[in-house]
Amino acid sequence: MKIELAQNYGFCFGVKRAIKIAEENTNAATYGPLIHNSKEIARLDKDFKVGLVEDFRTFKPGDKAIVRTHGIVKNELEQLKQNGIEVVDATCPFVTKPQEIAQEMSEKGYDVVIFGDESHPEIKGVKSYATNGATVVTSVEELETMKFHERIALIAQTTRKVEEYMAVANYLIPRHKEVRVFNTICNATFENQEAVRKLSKEADVMIIIGGKNSSNTKQLFNISYENCQNSYHIEDEKELDAQWFHGKKHCGVTAGASTPDWIIQNVINSIKKSIN
Repeated sequence: MKIELAQNYGFCFGVKRAIKIAEENTNAATYGPLIHNSKEIARLDKDFKVGLVEDFRTFKPGDKAIVRTHGIVKNELEQLKQNGIEVVDATCPFVTKPQEIAQEMSEKGYDVVIFGDESHPEIKGVKSYATNGATVVTSVEELETMKFHERIALIAQTTRKVEEYMAVANYLIPRHKEVRVFNTICNATFENQEAVRKLSKEADVMIIIGGKNSSNTKQLFNISYENCQNSYHIEDEKELDAQWFHGKKHCGVTAGASTPDWIIQNVINSIKKSIN
């Protein structure tokens, strides 16, 4: 069986940057998971003494708090600084941008509409920057019952599917006098999604590696499944099942933006063992 990696996969710029920041700030703690990969978070704790704090009020004056790649809610960031906490910001620049857009457009009087998952930490953060509030939607159907003013600013979660974002934009544009559409889906998301789309059309089994709570990994799985129903989302090699590969000739492998190379390599090695 041929094993083929997608042309683009794994750690994106923002995650690489955040890991480097964490490794350079030993004896600190991240506020919320730095990235959506529990194995890498455990490695940072073991090798670099970078812990994990879920409640920002746990930090004490003099502590060092690393802000996760997905960003945090604006007033929580302000309170950390006011409480004498040393804040090290590892927010991905591709996430900082929609935060800035939400604040600017809201202050200019636009209704801010965010396409994304309201429960995701990235969207909680972006929404908090809209000074006059923002509406979060996941589909065109949700928009059909909503009322907005004449001017709308549309922002997307950085890891969403571009086709779904365009559907939301195409619904709003003819119904309002002014719709400002900001392309806030990051380049790595575009590239990884296009790569898995191409590979999943050629392979007869697909392995998608990444955290179960990782939005961008879920999107990769969904795209893969559209083309190859023998698609499996796993976190590491322990979840592999040798039965998946019986009679298969072409195995495609890809990974979410928070998946480190060492996990990807472990998975590939385990696949090779299972077919020998």
